[in-house]
Amino acid sequence: MKFRPCIDLHQGKVKQIVGGTLTDNSANLVENFVSEHDAGYYAELFQKDGLTGGHVIMLGPGNQEEALKALAAYPNGLQVGGGISTANAGFYLDQGASHVIVTSYVFRDGLIDYGNLRKLVQAIGKERLVLDLSCRAKDGTYYVVTDRWQKFTEFEVNEANLEDLSGYCAEFLIHAADVEGKRQGIEEELVAKLGRWAPIPTTYAGGIKDLSDLDLIEELGQGKLDFTVGSALDIFGGKLAYDEVIRRSFKENNNVRD
Repeated sequence: MKFRPCIDLHQGKVKQIVGGTLTDNSANLVENFVSEHDAGYYAELFQKDGLTGGHVIMLGPGNQEEALKALAAYPNGLQVGGGISTANAGFYLDQGASHVIVTSYVFRDGLIDYGNLRKLVQAIGKERLVLDLSCRAKDGTYYVVTDRWQKFTEFEVNEANLEDLSGYCAEFLIHAADVEGKRQGIEEELVAKLGRWAPIPTTYAGGIKDLSDLDLIEELGQGKLDFTVGSALDIFGGKLAYDEVIRRSFKENNNVRD
């Protein structure tokens, strides 16, 4: 179980946001943290601390410049997502992204578009593609959500579908959208299901408040899931010590950090 760091970008700034409040109506937006540092600062920090597989997410327009700063500061150390398609995936990889993260280009009009998925794989190869399957629960079933996590698709997050999609990508990134940014605990049912079902490397995000949640992810996820922490970290205005999370991650991977 590995710590995957994150850099969330909104309106050209590094922010931590309560995910479910990100809508077209900016008056509803709840910001947990707005950084005085740019994206390059955090990319350099993650590189210095030996963290790999983190992600840079562009939440809407006006974030490309900051995303490129991060990729330049930590070449091949970060994944990038937000508006990725066949038209720009190659560009971001050329600019230093290790992988591109895709949702809306593949999930369109409430359905999965296998045609677009195959085009992506043909363009960049499955080994550099991460599918974002961020989801919300409805009637006891988790469905992929798009459009700032406001629109339910008909695509279920279940064992058969994860197995199918694993043939098209290298990893899954899955935010539990209903708890994202709230720092009130993880979506335990989802973590348990992903622990049973995930056939390829999978990163869980959403709701982590303290080290006890990392214990839960380790237990419920059967040691198979990586995790990301945003709003709870002290480097993003929270109370959870970034250095302690790193030490925990290194120890669990048998690479003890002083």
